[in-house]
Amino acid sequence: MNTKPILLVEDNPDDEVLTLRAFGKNHIANAVVVARDGVEALDYLFGTGTFAGRDAAAAPAVVLLDLKLPRSCAEFAPTTRLPCCP
Repeated sequence: MNTKPILLVEDNPDDEVLTLRAFGKNHIANAVVVARDGVEALDYLFGTGTFAGRDAAAAPAVVLLDLKLPRSCAEFAPTTRLPCCP
């Protein structure tokens, strides 16, 4: 079992429920952290804001990203290096 969490970035509660149900049906036991928008997702990845104190070097196992998010943080360039990703 992988103990790293899964970061689910999803603003639609119905889609969140469907995703969690699919994880359960497929016996995926990782903890799931849900971010409601791009800013909250970046806070999680960088260990800032509501996630201050989280070890930013501890990468999630996977990030599931809704591509049409509110507050998607346009200033976040694809080349930006995250603390958890070399």
